[in-house]
Amino acid sequence: MIHPGKPRAIWLCADDYGMAPGVNAAIRQLIARGRLNATSVMVAAPFLNPEEAAALDALNSGAPRAAIGLHVTLSAPFRPVSEGFAPLRDGHFPSNNEMGRLAMTRQLKRERLVIEVGTQLRKFVDAFGRLPDFVDGHQHVQLFPQIRDAVLKVVAEASPQSWVRQCGAGRAHRRKRGGKALTLDVLNLGFRRKAHRLGLRTNPAFAGAYDFTAMPDFAKLFPRFLAGMPEGGLIMCHPGFVDRELERLDPFTTQREREFAYFDSDEFPRALAQHGLTLAKPAAA
Repeated sequence: MIHPGKPRAIWLCADDYGMAPGVNAAIRQLIARGRLNATSVMVAAPFLNPEEAAALDALNSGAPRAAIGLHVTLSAPFRPVSEGFAPLRDGHFPSNNEMGRLAMTRQLKRERLVIEVGTQLRKFVDAFGRLPDFVDGHQHVQLFPQIRDAVLKVVAEASPQSWVRQCGAGRAHRRKRGGKALTLDVLNLGFRRKAHRLGLRTNPAFAGAYDFTAMPDFAKLFPRFLAGMPEGGLIMCHPGFVDRELERLDPFTTQREREFAYFDSDEFPRALAQHGLTLAKPAAA
């Protein structure tokens, strides 16, 4: 059944552009088909080179097809892009779990975080010739104490027109949230309050978190994220093609291909229509 009334425009954002060639290719293909309208770029990843950046940017050469954001990256197996970042583990960032523990116990150095996030922002500008449309974080690192202060400071001072990703659910999703999503809700409270105090815009609702290790049927799972999604809400996704580089860098592999297959199918636009949703049109850069 098609939902009556004017469709609500939402964002469907593919994370991790730059992680691996197969991820990049899948994201570009979906943007070209009108199946994604946002992607966030990892400037600290090995495959955000000039060619891959230009191929993504070219998709917006006519009418804009996708918002392009900065995916702040502060966890292994990736390396800092600034000099002197600490702590390191064999030249790499600590794991996301360790970064979380260090942040919770306030053992990170604020000035090093600000320099690293600022350097990643400058690398984004170098790659695309402009500031990002939005800023978020790999593995939701932007929500952690200390790290959120650094991310929001850099955005407020250097890119205040960018909106930032908050990861709190809309009202329709709060009672349905599992353990991981509930943790995001708790971490998100301080992030959202601070962002608003600084005058930064945020998305009104967030969905898309799930246990990918369980390999769920994505075609059955995804419509749950759509239910009750308000105008301007954001759904995170991770489509990609598996290649050796992805297998080397990330445990999230085969499920990326399942996500791609769903977004590339006829089921996806039908689900949007059934929930009274459409993909928002990005503004011109």
